[in-house]
Amino acid sequence: MIESWRWFGPLDKIDLTEIYQTGSDSVVTALHDISYGEIWPLPEIEKRKAMVEAAGLTWSVVESLPVHEDIKLGRGNTSYLFNNYRKSLENLAKCGVGIVCYNFMPLLDWTRTNLDAPADTGGSALRFSMAEMAAFDVFVLKRKEAKESYSEEVLKNAEELFKKSDQKYFDKILRNIMAGLPGSYARYSTETLREVLKNYEGFIHEDLRMNYQNFLREIIPTATDCGIRMCVHPDDPPWDVFGIPRVVSTKEDISFALDSVPVLENGLTLCSGSLGAHPNNDVVKIASSFSERIHFAHLRNVKKEPDGSFQESSHLKGDVNMVELIKVLLKEEKKRKLADVNSHEIIFRPDHGHEILSDGERNTHPGYPLLGRMKGLAELRGVSKAIQNELDLL
Repeated sequence: MIESWRWFGPLDKIDLTEIYQTGSDSVVTALHDISYGEIWPLPEIEKRKAMVEAAGLTWSVVESLPVHEDIKLGRGNTSYLFNNYRKSLENLAKCGVGIVCYNFMPLLDWTRTNLDAPADTGGSALRFSMAEMAAFDVFVLKRKEAKESYSEEVLKNAEELFKKSDQKYFDKILRNIMAGLPGSYARYSTETLREVLKNYEGFIHEDLRMNYQNFLREIIPTATDCGIRMCVHPDDPPWDVFGIPRVVSTKEDISFALDSVPVLENGLTLCSGSLGAHPNNDVVKIASSFSERIHFAHLRNVKKEPDGSFQESSHLKGDVNMVELIKVLLKEEKKRKLADVNSHEIIFRPDHGHEILSDGERNTHPGYPLLGRMKGLAELRGVSKAIQNELDLL
């Protein structure tokens, strides 16, 4: 497998020379300063690619080429937005960047309530607390029908948490929830979040699913013509948030997406942490089922709790059997190589990581420390090499 590292561009607190020293072969990045829905200009793509290559690395994956909210809602001038998206794909193809990771999560990206939860081996980790989410949703945001989103046990714990916590505590939870959004995306206060949620009133799963299918039918033919492999990232967490539907959360959801346009270019980003947070997802089986369409992998791990909460664990210590998962990916690589498939290797990156040692001094993007991710990469690299040696003997 090809090792990669997510880089947030020139404003990233981790620079390309440091990434090179991790041993990664390539960089995963995007033009985060360009507004959603606008064309990525060819000169800007070329400039970013030149920066990466000057450091001895390859720009292997775009993460992400964002999907405008109006496409997800199926409103406004979607023809204009689709045309711009297609033009961006064409420009990326001209620069030889052949894989595009994207997601179809409405309004919010990955969502956590705590960005510095104590980790069992020291340092800190990202955490999603169902009680914290419910306390904010029900008692602070006061969303209509919020109570229907949570179990009785969670609601009881949420009420107790609300009674003993002050506004400063919940302001921090809101900031944490917003932390997953890309740098150029607007953050919300409680009031503005309450207002923007009105756009989703009456918006159901079937609406989002049909709008997603429409996106695929509009975009994948261009990707196919350009030789670009699109790969959708699963929802994180893999369930509805603030009552907003999510439709890339389970094996059945992925089947719907890939079957909507059944070509190789309509593929999957296998994110073991996102899928692994769902109590009913068997990540290894999901990877086996869709292995031919996996173009990119985010490898991380989580520990789930009975009430739906989860915390990001060390890469090899969570609920996902990382050894078996990497074995699935390497077997797929071998299958592609025997079939003489071009670009048979699967690109992966160590996704997220604990803040350890001096990581806390760097103030990096939440979930993306230097040392914690490098530790994860080293662990994944070791597992991969051991399995590869085993497969070479077969």
